[in-house]
Amino acid sequence: MTLERETKLQVPPGFRLPELGSDGIVAAEGEAQRFATTYVDTEDLRLARWGSSLRHREAQGWTVKLPAGGGGDLLARDERVFEGDDPRKLPVSAADLVRAYVRGAELAPVLQFRTVRRSVDLNDELGRRLAVVTDDEVSTMVGRRVAARFREIEVELDDGVPKETGEAIVRQLQAAGAGQIDNVPKLHRALGSRAEAPPDVVVPTLDRAADVRDVVRAAVSASFVRLVRHDAGVRLGEDPEAVHQARVATRRLRSDLRTFRDALEPSWSGPLRDELKWLGLALAGVRDAEVLRERIRSGGARLRPQDRGAVDRLLHAVDRRRDDVRTVLIGALRSERYVAVLDALVEASNDPRVLDGIAITPAATVLPSMLDAPWKELAAAVDRLAEDDGDEALHTARIHTKRARYGSEAAALVFGKKARAFAEGAATLQDVLGEHQDAVVAGAWLRETAAAEPDLAFVAGQLAAFEALAAQEARRRWPEAWSTLSRKKLRFWS
Repeated sequence: MTLERETKLQVPPGFRLPELGSDGIVAAEGEAQRFATTYVDTEDLRLARWGSSLRHREAQGWTVKLPAGGGGDLLARDERVFEGDDPRKLPVSAADLVRAYVRGAELAPVLQFRTVRRSVDLNDELGRRLAVVTDDEVSTMVGRRVAARFREIEVELDDGVPKETGEAIVRQLQAAGAGQIDNVPKLHRALGSRAEAPPDVVVPTLDRAADVRDVVRAAVSASFVRLVRHDAGVRLGEDPEAVHQARVATRRLRSDLRTFRDALEPSWSGPLRDELKWLGLALAGVRDAEVLRERIRSGGARLRPQDRGAVDRLLHAVDRRRDDVRTVLIGALRSERYVAVLDALVEASNDPRVLDGIAITPAATVLPSMLDAPWKELAAAVDRLAEDDGDEALHTARIHTKRARYGSEAAALVFGKKARAFAEGAATLQDVLGEHQDAVVAGAWLRETAAAEPDLAFVAGQLAAFEALAAQEARRRWPEAWSTLSRKKLRFWS
């Protein structure tokens, strides 16, 4: 996936591109191109409303653009191109990347353009391209008839080129008569307000006057948005952080449904939690393999050069494990069951099944009792560590810490900085206990591998020793983190 960084400009009638070469920059004008573009979306424009797009362009194939943020005058989007000459045959791999936004809705052509493009490559003195300026004359087609025309100038920076280069080019264009920056995509410009409508899930902004239903809706919708925003990255498998974020979203959803369970219809929230558990397990297999791989890679860098071959073999073994669980995960994401989970989460984000007797009760009066339960469960788990401080008991304490943290983060929408202070303390304890768990799991895998592969036993043993030390250090640190979190002044709800 490549990151597209571009700035679009309005231009008046009769505008002509100026000479864009300057000190250290060489301009090379290309031949004019003519091509047809078909945009595909759902009937209610789900892709456009989420800031994504799916198009087919003659001689270029299919392109998926996904929102990736950006700042100021620079529009940044992740872009992936797929081969395909037929605009009626969408590649499965392209459909995968937009599935979380589309879900079960049907994709069909929503707009056709015919474009005349003139472009100028801007290169440095060594011939390396810095940016490309394109001048597009676009005709919106209805069948064979031209329904509308518009023109736009676009400055797109190559990877690694600083944004200041783009800003300088924009200033040259504006000095020649170009208008204001207008980063509205072509599809949105043509379709107007329908494409600019909000997506089907929007995270609401709350204040202390929020009721219980408001808080549940905000908590669920925030995690749903996190999940769908990382869905494409999970499928691509290029960035481990995507799986991590999707897993966090799934865990947080289950935790929030548990925290608010006394306010929710059990026949609705229970099955939804079960489905999220299924999804979470599929994500967990890949995430755990990625964490293990990073720990072995990091530990291996501390060994002697002559041991690196054995480290590589261990990494290959983890890669095989990761490939196996990725196959399971991708199968889950391509299933109708996953689509049904997403549909259920859209419903939960917009209209959670909160019990009638409590739905409009001010959250500030109800949340304290809901937050007290996960706190007491955590305190009890820590008390049990005095008698049993084994690895499993510490892992259980970590789970309860996570639940208390997620509950307080949901409450922060109403209680503000007091809730965030507790959440930060819980996050510190969670991190320490998480480091312990990761070290224990990695050590166990290394010992098993050493027993099965005697020629790797020496190096695996060294790495296992690193993990034992990491677990020991986490054991030393967690009581201090707990002491900080257990201070009464942090319990904002009591």
